[in-house]
Amino acid sequence: MDALVRPVVDPGFAATALAFLCGGVALGTASGLVPGLHANNFALLLAGLAPSISADPLLVGVAMLGAGVVHSFLDIVPALALGVPDAATAVAALPGHRLVIAGRGREAVRLSAVGSGLAVALAVPLAVPITWIMIRGYPVVREHLPLLLGVVVAFLVVTESSKRAALGGLVAFLASAALGLATLDADPSAPLDAGGVLAPLFAGLFGAPVLVDAMGGGGVPPQGDARIAMSRRGLGASAGGGSLAGAVVGYVPGVSAAIAAVAALPAVPREESDRGFVVATSGANTANTIFALFALVALGTPRTGVTVAIDRAEVPFALPILLVAAATAAACGFALVLLVGDAYLRVVGNADYTRLSVGVLALLAMISYAFAGPFGVGVFVVAGGLGLVPPRVGARRVHLMGVLIGPLIVG
Repeated sequence: MDALVRPVVDPGFAATALAFLCGGVALGTASGLVPGLHANNFALLLAGLAPSISADPLLVGVAMLGAGVVHSFLDIVPALALGVPDAATAVAALPGHRLVIAGRGREAVRLSAVGSGLAVALAVPLAVPITWIMIRGYPVVREHLPLLLGVVVAFLVVTESSKRAALGGLVAFLASAALGLATLDADPSAPLDAGGVLAPLFAGLFGAPVLVDAMGGGGVPPQGDARIAMSRRGLGASAGGGSLAGAVVGYVPGVSAAIAAVAALPAVPREESDRGFVVATSGANTANTIFALFALVALGTPRTGVTVAIDRAEVPFALPILLVAAATAAACGFALVLLVGDAYLRVVGNADYTRLSVGVLALLAMISYAFAGPFGVGVFVVAGGLGLVPPRVGARRVHLMGVLIGPLIVG
């Protein structure tokens, strides 16, 4: 019980926890604003360094959680600024890019911030009853997990926009599943003790392709005002759908926030689909950090890179302290999106995309080497090539989550 009351009775501990949280916020800001970089990388690095840090492991956990929450707020910003297509191809663009092309990028930034903020506010009270249900239902989920994941894959395929996209999505799933089966169990030697192939896999599948495609992007056109032109009802429904979708991510292995966001689309009002998609996606992404924490505490099963790192670092499960840290980080993330979002769209969106993309790709290759050595660089290159495929056949990149789902189905 001592760990649960220290923030109230020990000002020294509270001040130290705040300092570690600020460090996590800084790491989450860096990872959120650099395309292809993820808070998981920093969290796993901290997990490797934790034994050598002369501080309570709980403080390291606070920093990890802070990084993950802030990243989930900020990662929308580079996604909006990079890879914006020319107006002639806007029909095939992502919903966020369509808003940017229409001059509503500043609104999209605020929609994302509101979606993430509302999702956190909803996730905290919802996490208790949902966790209670999952504790009792998880044995059934675990027993029928391959069937459940098969249904998820089928849902993603059949909800594609055309037969060509559905076939391309299925091929992308099978190829990424094969990549996961070939690499996930590898234990390559690497400079970092906290190494692993997840970093190069995800940097290649989801980071590198965006950067490569950004080289041919049309830049960010002039943007209008920041007014949110979405009804309160639509905003609430989209955020609520995203938060509930985040619960699925938190408890079901292999299901990502992007998959959950697709599942949340029925909650998005049709007439506000682009704006609703941004809200729901951001909400699912951020709510996932809360639900995954509850899943770790209640079930002992880490579901995200951040909770894997928390588990590895043997962070005490002082849930009240960790929830306060998450809520504080969410407030910081909300403020940071509003502070840097507009400037990022203006500066990065009009930068030399080729130089920027090449520089970040080199950074991702170095990170892949740090986490998995030469093997990691090879995985990064192969995964990057595979990640280029789905958009070229009109399919969503979410099918590439087969890299995790496939091995789980095979068992």
